[in-house]
Amino acid sequence: MENRIPLIAGNWKMFKTCPEAVETAGQLARLVADVTDRDVMIAPPFTGLALVAETLKGSQVSLGAQNLFWETEGAYTGEISPAMLASAGCTYVIIGHSERRQYFGETDETMNKKISAAIKSDLTPVLCIGESEKERESKETFSVLDKQVTKGLKGFSSADMETLVIAYEPIWAIGTGKTATREQAQEVHLFLRSLIEKKFEKGLAKSIRILYGGSVKPDNITELMAMPDIDGALVGGASLDAETFSKIVHY
Repeated sequence: MENRIPLIAGNWKMFKTCPEAVETAGQLARLVADVTDRDVMIAPPFTGLALVAETLKGSQVSLGAQNLFWETEGAYTGEISPAMLASAGCTYVIIGHSERRQYFGETDETMNKKISAAIKSDLTPVLCIGESEKERESKETFSVLDKQVTKGLKGFSSADMETLVIAYEPIWAIGTGKTATREQAQEVHLFLRSLIEKKFEKGLAKSIRILYGGSVKPDNITELMAMPDIDGALVGGASLDAETFSKIVHY
């Protein structure tokens, strides 16, 4: 894993009221207080961000958001700007999750704008990419990922992307209980690292963190993390319970 610091991130999606979010975050902070050799992040819904930020103060757990809009302000009802996220205490933001693409029509081009906006506001973008089951069966995995990376990162320099995190989430493994084997995940992560080297430079390819996501649980995290090009996990359902998620963090 070179000298890359692992990142274990939890995406809470549309779960948890404000009191529930505060309770879970507080419990998690206590359970992972001993962790010093890896980064931990949780992304609650927007409504809980500021409250959770207070709860996490002084802890090992960083705060992320699940989405943002690329404009700094304006008449964009229902949207959240990068500055709003930063002021709420966020240091990370998830961009391009397959559910955003699937249900809300987000594209590689909008991902590109969002990544740019995040970087300008000193938020660490976590770019999600991944293929569908049909695309994998048609042996299109690498071409789909190549397109998502090429369009999503178009116009950026290696310096722009020093903090960027990539999360490989095969769509067929999200919330389905199916997980890519560690060999399947490693093969894709190695491909992505080679792609970054080809499109940018070797230094960035070596330093960029590539997470695996898709039905990550306490019983499969250890074997996934044993792979040389897997630098952490983006965890969905299993991050909603503090004890379960802490077991993943402690892999």
